[in-house]
Amino acid sequence: MKIVYMGTPDFAVLPLQALIEDGHEISLVVTQPDKPKGRGHKMMPPPVKVCAEEHGIPTYQPLSMKTDEAYETLVKENADLFVVAAFGKILPQRILDLPKHGSICIHASLLPKYRGAAPIQRCIMDGETISGVTTMLMDAGIDTGDMLVKESVEITDAETGETLHDKLAIAGVVAIRKTIEQIQNGTLAPEKQDDSLSCYAPMIDKTTGILDFSKPAKELYNLIRGLNSYPYASTTYGETPFKVISAKVADTANGAIGEVVSVNADGILVKCGEGALFITEVQFAGKKKMPVSEYIKGNKLDVGVILGA
Repeated sequence: MKIVYMGTPDFAVLPLQALIEDGHEISLVVTQPDKPKGRGHKMMPPPVKVCAEEHGIPTYQPLSMKTDEAYETLVKENADLFVVAAFGKILPQRILDLPKHGSICIHASLLPKYRGAAPIQRCIMDGETISGVTTMLMDAGIDTGDMLVKESVEITDAETGETLHDKLAIAGVVAIRKTIEQIQNGTLAPEKQDDSLSCYAPMIDKTTGILDFSKPAKELYNLIRGLNSYPYASTTYGETPFKVISAKVADTANGAIGEVVSVNADGILVKCGEGALFITEVQFAGKKKMPVSEYIKGNKLDVGVILGA
């Protein structure tokens, strides 16, 4: 099958590799432009571009998919199918309609739940125990197209955004392979989404992770897990910001909301609106990530300080 593949981050690499391994003709990879990264602001290609170039596949990096140039570029491909995974740009209907078999998206949630940009992090933040991947026949809406194949995965109590990302990328491979097999066999059965069951997973940024200790410890624990490994939950100790890399939920603690109740080699116990949070790994500004046991060897953390004050 002749496929144009559209994707950008790490999540989209495994499905691309699988399609190549399966012998499909990937005639073009469309991805976002290179972006500056790191302290030197060196221009870096997206992971999907790196993968494409390793396999000798031409890439196209438009600033927008709404231009005539983008449309005409894709018309020339005469593809059987567009496969889209975490591309990050909106596709107009005239592009979605080009391929013989339509445009299929690999979305990292069990639709119709968690439509939008950050389904992986948001489902952990909400305390979900099941997630998955859905392949979807794309339309002009945001993740509103007909559902095709679903693959479920368990969210464990210790799951993080990073570990779930990796599990869902693997599930995405399974889902797109099943979807293409059904297309080829003529057994594909699109299913309309029930909009009443939908919820939205908006984009996250650094402000999403600011810890509000008036909330229950369990809610903060889920936030910390969901935002590991980007952008991480955070708070301040005095005027010094720091990231909370990992934590546990403790039953209770005496003190004011946000107060550091105790500090020892095992972690920092902080009073919350309900229960307490036991912070076990941190990253203070200008320092590496480290367990609290390592941090307190060379740095003082005082009991009684109100975090985030």
